[in-house]
Amino acid sequence: MPSIFSRIVSGELPAYKVAEDADHLAFLDITPLVEGHTLVIPKQEIDYIFDLTPQALAALHVFAQRVAKGVQAAVPCKRIGVAVIGLEVPHAHIHLIPMNKVADMNFANPKIKVPEARMQELATAIAAQVPGGSGLPGAPAASVAPAADPNDATLAQLQKLTQGLNFISESDAPLEAVSYAAPAGSLADKQLLQVLGEPAGAKVEKIDLIPFLSNHTSDDGVTGSVALANRFKALQMYLKQELDGTQVYRVGAGPQVHAYALGRDVAGRLAGFKTVLTTT
Repeated sequence: MPSIFSRIVSGELPAYKVAEDADHLAFLDITPLVEGHTLVIPKQEIDYIFDLTPQALAALHVFAQRVAKGVQAAVPCKRIGVAVIGLEVPHAHIHLIPMNKVADMNFANPKIKVPEARMQELATAIAAQVPGGSGLPGAPAASVAPAADPNDATLAQLQKLTQGLNFISESDAPLEAVSYAAPAGSLADKQLLQVLGEPAGAKVEKIDLIPFLSNHTSDDGVTGSVALANRFKALQMYLKQELDGTQVYRVGAGPQVHAYALGRDVAGRLAGFKTVLTTT
């Protein structure tokens, strides 16, 4: 009898596909540990991953690398964890799991339930970010901003300022420099969510930048380092002085909330950084 994954490959069963080529397929796990948990499989049904030929094993991991980069681009996280278990489905597969702490990779954790609409949004967003294209002909376009201009001086400066910085809540999450094309003027929440590639209808809370970063800019704050506090101060100064109307947008509801510190640059783009806040 074909494995459940082979039935997905044949089209007999549906799946939230995110990438595909002639020999491989990637799709969202329907019983995920976290949002964005993705499975990568060879289309050929082979029970044990190490029964693949060396060439096929290498090709599977190269494909998984492309998918992992897409997952990390679409789902804010510190790393993409990689796991091979191989006990539940007799078809070789790799787990790609967005993670901000080691516990996110614990398969003993209760699986989460993600609504169908959110699963589709995640699949579309990841597919749009897989380097080289999603490989899914006719896949709907994700609601994400166009790729940043490689000559974007504001983004380049933000990348320098945020490099190696983490926002500390109940777990650490990296700061990622971002730049989005956006309509001119004040944006309604609906427009903002579309620009950011966030789910339609997600909760949006606006916060001033200075209190948002206060625990990180204080010399005796959560960073535990005056040098790091000074780096956060430099970032804050740049966001306030070089960008227009900078403020923080908290998007979604716990336990993980996406936070964007954004202002307008001279080209009219929304620029700044994004991170993840973890609360319980």
